[in-house]
Amino acid sequence: MLRTIIIRNQALNSSLKKAVRSNLTRCLSTGVTRRKSSNKILSPCETRLVLTPQWTGQFRHYSSLPTHIKVNLPALSPTMESGSIVSWEKKEGDKLNEGDLLCEIETDKATMGFETPEEGFLAKILIPTGTKGVPVGKLLCIIVNNKDDVASFKDFKDDSTGAPAKPQPIAAAAPPPVAAPAPAAPTPALGPVSAPVSAAAAAPAVAIPAAALGDRVYASPLARRLAELRNVRLGGQGSGLYGSIKSGDLSSAVAVAAAPSVAVASAPAPGATFVDIPLSGMRETIAKRLSAAKQTIPHYQLSVTVNVEKTLAMRKAVNERLAAEKSDVKVSVNDFIVKAMASAAKRVPTVNAHWMESFIRQFSNVDVSVAVATPNGLITPIVFNADSRGVIDISKEVKVLAAKAKEGRLQPQEYQGGTVTVSNLGMFGITEFNAIINPPQSLILACGGLQELVIADKNEPQGFRVAKFITFTASADHRVIDGAVGAQWMKAFKDNLEDPANIIL
Repeated sequence: MLRTIIIRNQALNSSLKKAVRSNLTRCLSTGVTRRKSSNKILSPCETRLVLTPQWTGQFRHYSSLPTHIKVNLPALSPTMESGSIVSWEKKEGDKLNEGDLLCEIETDKATMGFETPEEGFLAKILIPTGTKGVPVGKLLCIIVNNKDDVASFKDFKDDSTGAPAKPQPIAAAAPPPVAAPAPAAPTPALGPVSAPVSAAAAAPAVAIPAAALGDRVYASPLARRLAELRNVRLGGQGSGLYGSIKSGDLSSAVAVAAAPSVAVASAPAPGATFVDIPLSGMRETIAKRLSAAKQTIPHYQLSVTVNVEKTLAMRKAVNERLAAEKSDVKVSVNDFIVKAMASAAKRVPTVNAHWMESFIRQFSNVDVSVAVATPNGLITPIVFNADSRGVIDISKEVKVLAAKAKEGRLQPQEYQGGTVTVSNLGMFGITEFNAIINPPQSLILACGGLQELVIADKNEPQGFRVAKFITFTASADHRVIDGAVGAQWMKAFKDNLEDPANIIL
C-alpha cells in the first residue's frame, strides 16, 4: 500500500509540473504576441490602428489645414495621357454644386467640360488657364466644405511628386540660332569605311590609321556585303581578328560620317522665315496611333470602280420626297456609302472584326466610324448599328456628329469604338487614295470623287454613253482579312451601290 501511495504522489507531482509549465509557456506566448501586434492593422478593410496607451503621445499632426477635397485631372479618354486647361468656369471662392461645369479640358480627342465632382467652395486653383501637357492624375484644385476655410488655402502649393506643367505660349517660339560654319580642317586619315561625300558638305571619317595603298583589306563576309549594299569603300584597320573589319565597324563609321550632315540639314537656311506650330493633344495622338498602325499592321489594298447611277437616282428621288414633305433633311452620297458598307459587312462578317493580339473579336453589329476633318485634326465619330438603320436616319446622325466634332463637343462614347471606318475625300476632287487602318479595326474604306467615264451601250445610237463612277479603295489587315475575303466584301459593297435594292435584301 505504501508503494502505491508513493507512485500516485509522483504521478500527481509530474502532472502538476506539466500543467504549470504549459500555463507559463502559454502566458509568455500571449504576452509576446500582444506586444508585437500592438501596432498592426486589424483587418484589410479596417484602417484603425491598435495602440497601447504609452504610444499615444507620439502622434504628430503635420498639417493645420481644414478638411478639404483634392481634385486631380481625370483620364477623359482611354488614350489620354495628358491634357490642357482651356478655361476655368469657376473662380476661387465660388460656390460649387455637384454637376456644375468646373473647367474645360482639351484631351487627345476633343475639348470637353469637366463637371464638379463634389459640392462645396473652390478654395484653390493649382493649374492656371492655358497650361498644356498636364499629366493625368495631377492636382487641379482644392474644394472645401465651408466658405470660411477658403482663406486657409491662399498659399497652398502642390507637394506631390512630379514637377507641375508649365504654361506654354500659343505664339511660336523664336527660331534656334543657326550655327556658324566650322573652319576648314585638314583632311583626316581614311578610316575603315570611306562613305560617299556629297557636294554640299564632306563628312568627317573615323580617325583610324590608314592601310598602305595596295595593301589587302581584311573584312568579314557580312561587312563586305554591307559595304556593297551601301556603296562604300573598305580600308584601314578594324576591330576584328588581326585588324579585320567587322560589320559593327562599318555601322559605327557610317553613322559617325552621316551625323553631321543630318544636323546641318535640320537647321534652317540663313534668312529663312518659318513658324513653329505647337502640337495639340489630338495631333500628338494621331501621330502616335497612325505611325504605329502603319508600322505594325500588314496593310493591303483592294480597289474597285463602281457605277453609282442607280444610287444617284435613288438619292434624287429621296430628296425630292423629303422636299415635298418640307423636311430639312437632305441625304448625301456618303450616307448611302455608309449604309452600303454596313450591309456588306453584315454579309461578309469576317471584315467586321478587331485584332486583339492573342485573338480576333468578331462583332455582330456594324458600327461605322466616319472620318471628319476638324481644325485640330481628324476624328472618327461613330454611327452605331448602321446595318439596322435607314439612310435618312444615318444622314441625320452623321450631320449631328460632324457638327459636334468640328465644335469640339464630342463625348468619348461618341468616338470610342467602331468596327469599320469610312473616309471620303471625294468632295475635294480626289480621284482615289489609300487610307491607314484605324486600330484595332481591320478595315477602312477610302472614297474618291465622282467621275464621268465613257462606257459601251448598244442602246445608244453611237454605241456608247457617259456614265458616273466612283473609285473605292479598301485597306485591310491581312492578319484578320485574307485577300479573297476582302475581295468578297468589295463585291458585296459594289453590288449594294450599283443596285441599292440589295441593301434591304
